[in-house]
Amino acid sequence: FPSQTVTGNFAKVIHGLNANQLTDQVIQRSKRMILDTLGVGLLGTSTDVCHKVTQYSKIYSSDLSSTIWGHLDFQLPPLYAAFVNGVAVHSMDFDDTWHPATHPSGAVLPAVIALSEAFPQKKKISGLDLLLAFNVGIEVQGRLLHFSREARNIPKRY
Repeated sequence: FPSQTVTGNFAKVIHGLNANQLTDQVIQRSKRMILDTLGVGLLGTSTDVCHKVTQYSKIYSSDLSSTIWGHLDFQLPPLYAAFVNGVAVHSMDFDDTWHPATHPSGAVLPAVIALSEAFPQKKKISGLDLLLAFNVGIEVQGRLLHFSREARNIPKRY
């Protein structure tokens, strides 16, 4: 038996990541991915599916709130803000992709931004912390795909 489980190794690697490990190249690529994701997300706010999930989500409220992109006067609990903004990003299918088939930024960025907005004013995170959280999310997604049997040979199955 291996001395450590896959899950334990996975958690150790993710937990050990810090902002000092973000190279200049990773930072620049992350910024480009974020800018692209925000652009397609803002464009996606005009789609029918985004309007539907926005209307559905209006029934939810909490003490914490995060912005719905393109609607600065409308906020939702972080979970639903991430949901609506994620739908907006992916609604036109122009968000970034890698192999095996997944859209990394559309799943990660809306959650990271919604959570960062929900922090109390005195505990706001820095831009570097946001970049780290974004990259940890991308790393988690990549590792999950790597270990997923369902993700293998997707192009051949469709």
